[in-house]
Amino acid sequence: MESESPVETKKSKSKTPKKAKESILKQKSPAEFFAENKNIAGFDNPGKCLYTTVREFVENALDSAESISELPMIEITIEEIVKSKFNSMIGLVDRERIDEALYDDYETAKAREKRLAKEARAQEIQAKNAALGKKVKEHAISKGAKSRGEASFYRVTCKDNGRGMPHDDIPNMFGRVLSGTKYGLKQTRGKFGLGAKMALIWSKMSTGLPIDISSSMRGQNYISFCRLDIDIHRNVPHIHLHEKRDNKNKWHGAEIQVVIEGNWTTYRSKILHYMRQMAVITPYAQFLFKFVSDTSDKNVTIKFARRTDVMPPVPVETKHHPSSVDILLIKRLIAETSKQNLLQFLQHEFVNIGKPLAERLIGEMGPEFSPKMAVKSLTDQQIVRIHQLFRQAKFDDPSGDCLSPAGEYNLRLGIIKELHPDMVATYSGSAQVFEGHPFIVEAGVSVGGKDVKQGLNIFRFANRIPLLFEQGGDVVTRTALKRISWNNYKINQTQDKIGVFVSIVSTKIPFKGTGKEYIGDDISEIATAVKSAIQQCCIQLKSKIVKKMQAREQQERKRNLSKYIPDATNAVYDVLKEMAKSNSSKKKRYEEGDADILRKVSDHLITKETLTEKLTQHVEKVDYEMALEYATQTGVREEPREDIYLQSLDDKDAESVICMNHDAL
Repeated sequence: MESESPVETKKSKSKTPKKAKESILKQKSPAEFFAENKNIAGFDNPGKCLYTTVREFVENALDSAESISELPMIEITIEEIVKSKFNSMIGLVDRERIDEALYDDYETAKAREKRLAKEARAQEIQAKNAALGKKVKEHAISKGAKSRGEASFYRVTCKDNGRGMPHDDIPNMFGRVLSGTKYGLKQTRGKFGLGAKMALIWSKMSTGLPIDISSSMRGQNYISFCRLDIDIHRNVPHIHLHEKRDNKNKWHGAEIQVVIEGNWTTYRSKILHYMRQMAVITPYAQFLFKFVSDTSDKNVTIKFARRTDVMPPVPVETKHHPSSVDILLIKRLIAETSKQNLLQFLQHEFVNIGKPLAERLIGEMGPEFSPKMAVKSLTDQQIVRIHQLFRQAKFDDPSGDCLSPAGEYNLRLGIIKELHPDMVATYSGSAQVFEGHPFIVEAGVSVGGKDVKQGLNIFRFANRIPLLFEQGGDVVTRTALKRISWNNYKINQTQDKIGVFVSIVSTKIPFKGTGKEYIGDDISEIATAVKSAIQQCCIQLKSKIVKKMQAREQQERKRNLSKYIPDATNAVYDVLKEMAKSNSSKKKRYEEGDADILRKVSDHLITKETLTEKLTQHVEKVDYEMALEYATQTGVREEPREDIYLQSLDDKDAESVICMNHDAL
């Protein structure tokens, strides 16, 4: 047997697999998870990050002001920070390039020559076309080369007049992901405890700069100031400065300031569109939006004025409906309840379970259950039995008393304020239920208006916040496009300027994904309610449109009649003159009334002018009578022609009015 060659031996040794290293169990903090998956929270790219930061700050500010029934006054400022200013902020000295070829935007001499020649040819063609009088498209100025690494930075500041935050809670409220005050079962704009924390995480990832928070609560003589960032790996706040400062102006609210990478150019329209839609759904709030740049012509200042002081009621926290709970939630409620026995637990921890129903449910659960048994002693099997019964038993639907819709008045006022439509109709539906959660759908449909495109312009709101992205799959969009026969309501879907506004409020909005961008079209209860609300608005508009068409036809008839008055006058007068001649020669006898008219024609008491005047009066009379009938039918549904200002009564005036009314009675 031949021995193996040294080469073969070496090869065989190299093929021997290495022993795999033992896998080490690791875990991530919530902050680390969201930093790596920031798109989940709507932080997809620099432009979207800027938009989402503004959105989260504005919504938190509104919630804060509304929670103390304060009319919101919110100031949003986006300040552009050029690279040199940003470098000085972080203490980095600007450095000139040494090796140009190292950079992504490097352009060789040959490439530059080619680009300049192309630009020169384009300008020459443009000049020839202009000389020949042809329509010239503005030639885009080509950049020297693509610049991938040049970032844009912005300081985003949001100031409100809301509740403010307790001094000691500020670090955890901003520096600990998945911590917040909105985890109860109630209608809220935010749910996940992410908003401002994600802005801070993005700031840490893109600029490394901390967030600044100033806050003061009502009656406090100091302002809490906190500068902090977040320890991503431990999900805890890293505090740079936390102190109390004088509050000389007795201000209350919060001011948050963060520096992030963003893209104003591509997301400018989205941010302004968001602010405009927010002004529609919250006309009781005042927004001041500013974009500040070193280039003055890029500056933007828009004030969305308050138009009413009527605020929706503050949403109240409610209890869980039995049909909406799962086993895990039942266990948590048992662990947190202060009630001792099962009967009290069922009565006080769930809606729509009174004492008689609770006793019937316990009797249905089986012999091992009793009203007096300790709720903490329930086994896993017994909890599963309770859950099974909750799923199968019949319960009354939860009421919508805990919800706070915008209200028809506010929705209508917001639409009129921002769009100035020719006509508008609104509708607010009654509370309905999806998986044990109550929801209310409000809708508005407008026709015409300022800065409104032809066709359908869809505005979507969920818990009174605008939804701007992923519109195609949303229940409102699909309903408006595919389930409403607009022609049946005398509305032209392609030519008319139609605004469709739908606001859905609920204790649990069934968003698709944590980005809270759209509501799926697969929930039949919501789809049906949305369709019904839009149709109710269309029915209102149809009657207005029909009456408007009738009025237009009436005006057209009046114009036509008026146009032919001179010809009719001449013809009638000529006939009367001929008849008067024959009457004077007594060739033909006329009745007394007709003869009297003919005598007046002969005596020139009836002339062309008097006939013209009489015909004109008749046309005006017919027009007036039809207009009066139209106004009577329309009644108070028409918009007022001018602003009405009502002066508020002081106590003395109110007493005198009451006395006068009493005397009148």
